[in-house]
Amino acid sequence: MRVRSIFLALFSLPFLLSLPFSSSQLFTDSAISSSELDAILQDCAFKAFFNPKTGVPYDAKLPKNLSGISVSAMRLKSGSLRKRGVQSYKEFHIPIGVIEQPYVERLVFVYHNLGNWSKVFYPLPGYSYLAPVLGLLAYSGSNLSASELPELDIRASDKPILIKFSNVKSAPSGSVAKCVYFDLHGSVQFDILSHGNACSTLQQGHFSIVVESNVPSSLAPAPAPESVAVVVKGNGGNNKYKVWIIVAYVVGGLLLVIVLSLIAARVIRIRKDMEIQQLEWVDDSYESLKTTSIGGTKAPLAMGTRTKPMLENDYIP
Repeated sequence: MRVRSIFLALFSLPFLLSLPFSSSQLFTDSAISSSELDAILQDCAFKAFFNPKTGVPYDAKLPKNLSGISVSAMRLKSGSLRKRGVQSYKEFHIPIGVIEQPYVERLVFVYHNLGNWSKVFYPLPGYSYLAPVLGLLAYSGSNLSASELPELDIRASDKPILIKFSNVKSAPSGSVAKCVYFDLHGSVQFDILSHGNACSTLQQGHFSIVVESNVPSSLAPAPAPESVAVVVKGNGGNNKYKVWIIVAYVVGGLLLVIVLSLIAARVIRIRKDMEIQQLEWVDDSYESLKTTSIGGTKAPLAMGTRTKPMLENDYIP
């Protein structure tokens, strides 16, 4: 039995020695997906908790093959998050009114700063990163020893979540920097970059600032690359206001049509009434003839004639 164990150990030794290289090569070649990376970072973040205090961020230690990535975790009460928000968590500013689905009593925000790994796990052909990719994901905080947890769905209801980037590279002359948002389903969305290198969002995900890299400054921006599913939309925080503006226009248009229809119907009714009054006035202005019964019918009867009839015989000489 001992000989067999020694044989198995010697057989597996080359494989064990090659693990660091294989793991590093695995990340270098980006053989794992961004969602798998999220699961690894969640496990590392939860291991940073040791008698954690609510609302205090704890930086996690990562393996050497993930050098360059920063991860932090912060545990919160769901009710406190909804009523108070988080004034500052790294680059994220979380307002009041943020809710999660499904509901949990405690949740954990895991922060990502992918650093020089940004374009490895979130490649964006035709664009250059001016800032590292930052992530904010929420997990249930009921069991801090759990791993491979599914992300909670968090939504900002009153005000959007702000991401204020620091150490942002300057955009090339003639280029316009914009926010980019990667959701948990693999789609990409662009947004307007606010003053102070700030982006906004209503939900969790990964965020950065990019600029188109393959378009001369004298030309208009080229279409988005076909290799990435891109959806361009307005500011996430202003979406609900745009929807209300559209609804107001539609309702206002309907009210205007209704008012114009009522006015037109009233004008038509007044014109008909005037025509009827005019006909009655014309009818009253003429002298009515008396009628008499002749047989079974009635006929007009003149009370007199202007000239008396004369016999033709009176003119015979």
